[in-house]
Amino acid sequence: MKIQIDHKDFELMIEHEQVKKRLRLIGIQLNVAYENRIPVFVGVLNGCFMFMADLMKEVHIASEVCFVKMASYRGDQREEEVKTLIGLPNSLKGREVIIVEDIIDTGNTLKQVIELVEREEPVSIAVCTLLLKPEALEYDFEELAYVGFEIENQFVVGYGLDYKGIGRNLKDIYRAV
Repeated sequence: MKIQIDHKDFELMIEHEQVKKRLRLIGIQLNVAYENRIPVFVGVLNGCFMFMADLMKEVHIASEVCFVKMASYRGDQREEEVKTLIGLPNSLKGREVIIVEDIIDTGNTLKQVIELVEREEPVSIAVCTLLLKPEALEYDFEELAYVGFEIENQFVVGYGLDYKGIGRNLKDIYRAV
């Protein structure tokens, strides 16, 4: 199946059913790893909203949720500088934090988010991402603990990911062709 967004063609890459199955497995891992603890899930907006909403339905332990908003893309072009648009609303001092990302490519945004969280002096930081582009990574992250899918270094849309603000609502994930 192919779609077009703003004259750019995309083809189906990951069906929603595959995403749901993977989320169930990540949910089980999180439930076991954080049993009898109360972690704080920090979602990175806007892209994480669908992933995080569905992920939290699979998390059955006590937990808290908050969000940060970072900007690293303009259209389909990565920007060098990552901007913080919305910061952390709560103190994370002494807390166990799970950063939830839609996609990690270069790692610039994640690096900024980790630095933002570290300033709050949490006990631990783990990263949970739906998509990871290993070929594009410019940093090593020891915090990277939960990965939905490793993908090639291609531009993707759907399931929270956008192209020029469009496509976040698609339930499947598509790659540019």
